[in-house]
Amino acid sequence: MPKTKTVKAKPTKKAKKKVAASPAIAATVTNGNGANSRSQLSSLIKSARDIMRKDAGLNGDLDRLPQLSWILFLKCFDDLEQRREAEAEMAGEAYKMVIPKNFRWRDWAADADRGRTGPELLEFVNNQLLPRLRDLSGTEERQGLAAVFGETYSRMLSGYLLRDVVNLINGLNFNSSDDIFTLGHLYESMLKEMRDAAGDSGEFYTPRPVVRLIVDRVAPKIGERVLDPACGTGGFLVETYEYLRQQQQTAADRKTLQTRTLFGVEKKPLPFLLGTMNLLLHGIETPHVIRDNALRKPLNEIGEKDRYDVIVTNPPFGGEEEAGIQLNFPEATRASETALLFMQFIMRSLKVGGRCGVVVPNGTLFGDGVSARIKEQLLKNFNLHTILRLPNGVFAPYTSIPTNPTNLLFFDRPSTSTSTSSVSAQDAATVDIWFYEHVLPEGVKNYTKTRPMTFEEFAPLLVWWAAREVNERAWKVRAADLIQYDANGNLLSVNLDVKNPSRAADLEHLPPAELAESIATKEKHIAEIMNEIQDLLKVGNEI
Repeated sequence: MPKTKTVKAKPTKKAKKKVAASPAIAATVTNGNGANSRSQLSSLIKSARDIMRKDAGLNGDLDRLPQLSWILFLKCFDDLEQRREAEAEMAGEAYKMVIPKNFRWRDWAADADRGRTGPELLEFVNNQLLPRLRDLSGTEERQGLAAVFGETYSRMLSGYLLRDVVNLINGLNFNSSDDIFTLGHLYESMLKEMRDAAGDSGEFYTPRPVVRLIVDRVAPKIGERVLDPACGTGGFLVETYEYLRQQQQTAADRKTLQTRTLFGVEKKPLPFLLGTMNLLLHGIETPHVIRDNALRKPLNEIGEKDRYDVIVTNPPFGGEEEAGIQLNFPEATRASETALLFMQFIMRSLKVGGRCGVVVPNGTLFGDGVSARIKEQLLKNFNLHTILRLPNGVFAPYTSIPTNPTNLLFFDRPSTSTSTSSVSAQDAATVDIWFYEHVLPEGVKNYTKTRPMTFEEFAPLLVWWAAREVNERAWKVRAADLIQYDANGNLLSVNLDVKNPSRAADLEHLPPAELAESIATKEKHIAEIMNEIQDLLKVGNEI
């Protein structure tokens, strides 16, 4: 690996002063109980980011946040290792450090007065520390760390500014559960900022209330294996952990939750780093998150050992997978659209008796062709019991990517399923589908950054969920009525885009602006269908 060029800048008086003053910062960051307040932590993180703004190697938050993340990661992990070491000593056991000597935070970062700084610190970080972390091997935890740092690089050009940042972070105490919880929330706010800075990169933040609702309705239990196959920055796994943490009663429960419960996959390096950091900050000591494309394994090779009790996810949609990934799927349901491929992966990866909550774009509900065949399998082999329809703008505060409207699908895999070529009310696992339309609160025209969705808005849904009665927001449809076959039994369509019957006449009385928006939405739907037809024609020509 080529060495990073070092900028030999002389330390300013201000920089020298900060190196000496950092222990004082560490002392003042904590209160009398040894815990950090939210305002103090927020101020410290802001100070670190302000320092980074002075560095010529960092351009915007998309550079600063990853830099800050791996520094925070190493401080957090070293505190974790010190805690494990102390616990092992009390139990009369030996503890083997995951990070070798000289590369642990306490060895190179903790001493503000005599530690490396300037060009010497840059040389150590770029050419010794990070390469050594990337080469860790031997145990599952070491391999996990190696994966985290596999594509992690320091982009800072000033070793003096880097020392200032390190000294600030050294003032944090991750041995306090309150601190970890508080910093976790602050970190989530930084993740949102990164999403804003990313623009139309295709990766955006799933609103926390939506994540919480999905986890709450799927209701995982300790002892069950939970998967997010496109976990991003770890929101679903963190929320699941918080949900299950309320259930743990014994040391065995805690061990199960920490080691055999939460699993994630993320293919892109930056969300993978941020997600692993996010999980650590929330108390998940050994995150079982791998950096890979969940779709890489051929669908027919996913066996019982690869299946999970619970799957909660917001898989990417609107993008396309490469031809090699598409070949992992049966020809009849092969597609380029990521949402369609992930739906197949999810269905294949769910255990008998398992439950799933997944975010899907509206096009998935009404799409024909490959989309229809996938939905036929869903209704035939799974119990799609609830479709929650979210209003326009749910994701608007976090992305400009068109995602509206968005739907949440809740289904489980019953012990019996069918393999017949057609579906009827008698042979399908899904008999009835409940639809529920979540509407914007009164007086709110759209969600914004200053007026985002809140979990409390789901209160009517939660009340309805147990009773399941038809009302102005909820309606029930027979699955068999949504599937159309021709005279020869060939599948024509599976339309899950069922409008609220109590609002059927609304379109006739819409104001001009809303009527125009409705027409534009329909035209977008038509365009999506035409794109799918063109894809099918391309495949036919290639054959």
